[in-house]
Formats: sequence, C-alpha cells, structure tokens
Amino acid sequence: MAISVDACAAQHQGDRKEQQDRVAILPHGRLRGTALAVVADGMGGHTGGALAAEQVVHTAKGCLDHFSPNDETAQALLESSMLEAHTMIKASRFMNEKDPHSTAVLMLLQPGGIHWAHCGDSRLYRFHDGGLVSRTVDHSYVEHLVATGRITPEQALIHPNKNILLTSLGGQDEPKFSFDGPCEVVAGDSYVLCSDGVWAYFDDEEIGRIVASNSARQACETLIERARERAAGQGDNLSLAIIKLLEVIPPKPAPAYSRS
Repeated sequence: MAISVDACAAQHQGDRKEQQDRVAILPHGRLRGTALAVVADGMGGHTGGALAAEQVVHTAKGCLDHFSPNDETAQALLESSMLEAHTMIKASRFMNEKDPHSTAVLMLLQPGGIHWAHCGDSRLYRFHDGGLVSRTVDHSYVEHLVATGRITPEQALIHPNKNILLTSLGGQDEPKFSFDGPCEVVAGDSYVLCSDGVWAYFDDEEIGRIVASNSARQACETLIERARERAAGQGDNLSLAIIKLLEVIPPKPAPAYSRS
C-alpha cells in the first residue's frame, strides 16, 4: 500500500511578549521518506528561552544531516540530538548570563518505522482514524501525582503546580528522556507534536477529531484558533506539528474501447 504524508508546522505567540517556542519539520537531505519533526518550548527569561529552543532545533538538524541508518539507530539519533542540545544550552549560561532551559519532543519518520522521544512536557499524540492510540507522559510534578494515584487526570488540569517540570534540557541535572518506537508506518495514523500552550486547552478526543476531519494545515489553524479563544487573553506561546499518513488511492484504469 502506497502512503503519502500530509504535514504542517505552525506557531502563534499567544499573549506573551516573546515567542520562545520553536517548531520545525526537517527533511533528510539524502534519504527519501526520512524527516525529523521537532517542537521545543524554551524557558529562561527574556531571550534565554528562545535561545534554548532554537538550540534544540539547530542541534537536531545537524544530527539529522549526519544520520545514516546503516551506522546509527533511530533512538541514538534522537538521544544524541537532545544530549548535544542540553550540553550547548548549559554552556550558554556562561556566555549570556541567562538561565535557559527547554523541553523537547522529536519524531523521526522513516519508511521502515517511526520513533519518537521527549524531555519535559511538550507532547506527542498518536491517533488512528481520530482515535487516540498513545501519547507521551509529561515529565512533570503533576503527571507524577497522577501516575502514583494521588490525583486524577481531571484534577491535574487545574492543579496549581501543573507547570513544574521534573526535567528539561539545559538544567544542572542530567536530563531524563523517554523513547518509543518503532511503530509501523500505517495509513490512517496521525501524529501531533505540541507545546503545553496547545494541549492545555483540549482533551485527547477533541484533538483527534480535529486532526481526522481536516488537512494538517487546517487542523493546525483550528487548534490554534480554539486555544486562543479559550485562553481569553492569558495564553502561552503555541507551537505544533501535525503529520498525517494517508493511503494513496491508485487511479482507476481508463475504460478500454474497441473499434467495431
């Protein structure tokens, strides 16, 4: 079965004074059908967060440019992208006197499978025909409370400490990464990578419905518009990338005509 890819990356500054998120869908320069999607949510005061998130995307692009599946596994690429970004962000503290940090979620698409990894609370959702298959678990204090049964997922949405992260890139401690994959490249699957400025305003089911019923670009626009409405003037930066895998329907053969 032939599969095509419908992909879009989008951003909005929200109600913040600065855009500190970064998002990119990076095609591999030599490997057909290989691309890396990245969302990074920077933190660290004026310009610091933006520099940290920019470093995540820059490092990921450099690692992808040198990636060869014959010499390196997909997980190794994802891990090295985040580790190198962590090292560079940490080093920048001494140059710009900032306290930069960033979350990161990365997804590598290859013809033979899909892998992803994350650090912090930027998320990846996997849907099939609009239904949730899986999503990443945030490295956050509130998600830890949910995992240990101390609060419910509904309580997590309004918890006063929902923005406290347990790990990020650029911090003093070594960052924690979570990996998943390989997943088959399956028609009908959709992947959504996004910062908390997007996912904070939706439940999983609504995101799945919007993605299933729209093109990748239209889904990005709808999610941003609804998040902006619901933020009511208090919205964070918004960044997301949507990758939809679509079955290619071969054209019907033209009817054969015979001469009488």
